[in-house]
Amino acid sequence: MRVHLMGICGTAMASLAGLLKSMGHEVSGSDQNVYPPMSTQLKELGIPILEGYREENLGLGPNGHLNTSSMPAPELVIVGNVISRGNPEAEALLKSSIPYTSLPKALGEYAIADRHSIVVAGTHGKTTTTSIMIKVADACGVEPGFMVGGIPLDYGRSFRVGGHSSYFVIEGDEYDTAFFDKVPKFIHYKPRSVILTSIEFDHADIYKDLAAVKNAFHMLIERIPHDGVLVARADDMNVREVSRAAKCPVITFGVAGRAPADYEITERQILHGRNQFAVQHRGKKIADVAIRLPGEHNALNALAVFALAHHLGWKVPNILQGLADFQGVKRRQEVIGTPSGITLIEDFAHHPTAVAVTIDAIREKYLNAGQSQSGVGPGRLIALFEPRSATSRRRVFQREYVSAFKNADLIFIAKAYDQSKIAEGDRFSTAELVRNLLHEGYTACEFENVDEIVDEVKSDARPGDVVLIMSNGGFGGIYKKLAERLK
Repeated sequence: MRVHLMGICGTAMASLAGLLKSMGHEVSGSDQNVYPPMSTQLKELGIPILEGYREENLGLGPNGHLNTSSMPAPELVIVGNVISRGNPEAEALLKSSIPYTSLPKALGEYAIADRHSIVVAGTHGKTTTTSIMIKVADACGVEPGFMVGGIPLDYGRSFRVGGHSSYFVIEGDEYDTAFFDKVPKFIHYKPRSVILTSIEFDHADIYKDLAAVKNAFHMLIERIPHDGVLVARADDMNVREVSRAAKCPVITFGVAGRAPADYEITERQILHGRNQFAVQHRGKKIADVAIRLPGEHNALNALAVFALAHHLGWKVPNILQGLADFQGVKRRQEVIGTPSGITLIEDFAHHPTAVAVTIDAIREKYLNAGQSQSGVGPGRLIALFEPRSATSRRRVFQREYVSAFKNADLIFIAKAYDQSKIAEGDRFSTAELVRNLLHEGYTACEFENVDEIVDEVKSDARPGDVVLIMSNGGFGGIYKKLAERLK
């Protein structure tokens, strides 16, 4: 059938578009914020993107009537959660007789169907952990269908139909579904096996407080059947609390010595550029793991996958091979170049916890290890940050961002992305953040635009330095601009 996706360039929407195209449907989409990597993926798939929202995109004229002189109307419209009432295309849709649904409902019905659904959820680490799960499943011969909110480097795409597999692996987002279906996305994903990495307050635009966030995860856990399983992080107080709602077996994971867990990390170290650790299962060492991704948080992501795969009865040598071979995810600690001996790394981090662990991981791998990616020896870590997410543009974590940057040598903060729809008293202040960083003894600057940041990095950076660029959006094209200026 002809399917049209409104808000198609979102990571999940673009992935669904690819799934539907692979299943034989005729797919189109509309969006007003078109940027890589998802726009690139859609172009490669031959899926047209109509820029801007308008009734003509649906083959409609005034008052929702079909316009026979324009493109044919779709037989189904999938509405992304970026679309709100008042959007001209959405209003035209509501006036028409065209059937519509949300992304999660469409995924549950068309992609997951009656397969064993592995849902990876949590405030942090969802995309990476989901991608690791896919790689390990393939190494174990499972070859599941999947959809992930990023592009795993091993696959080059964020989705796969996996029609011959009885498994489907999906990133379980707690963000809401659509303006007409105000529940968390993962409610529709038919969870049978669930990994829960962490729970913190986030998405300040839709959740009132931490209690509301925890309630969303309660809803997920309550949907796991008795013969399913929950793999939960042991040393996360909020995860432990919501895990009590489970009616299925609960398997715990964590770092040895913090909180008792079924699966524990011991003996972790960076060796020969690899993040290596031992897996201890109920007090007994059962495996040695080596992964490419740095940082304790990535070791925990890998351990969660190991725990679930081991519980499902997959062979340990195959699990270890999948973990060792996993290359990473685009925009997650991805090296985008080493111009003039300066290592440029892109990351999606925007929550203060994610910023902190990302900085620590990059320092661990590229600076503390004694040699930079460029091979000229360790230098400094220059952190570039754009407050762009709905939460980071609000004051809710104003103080927490100060400690998040403590392990960076130079801190360059861009003006927060568009705050026009946020009440003035609720807006995050980059100027205040920089003042507080300077007061604490850190070296920090605020910049009005991307070109100023590029000029400053060009002036300050030297061979051996690592420049870590953190944003969950386009950041004004800074990635390409920096790579070209530093050559």
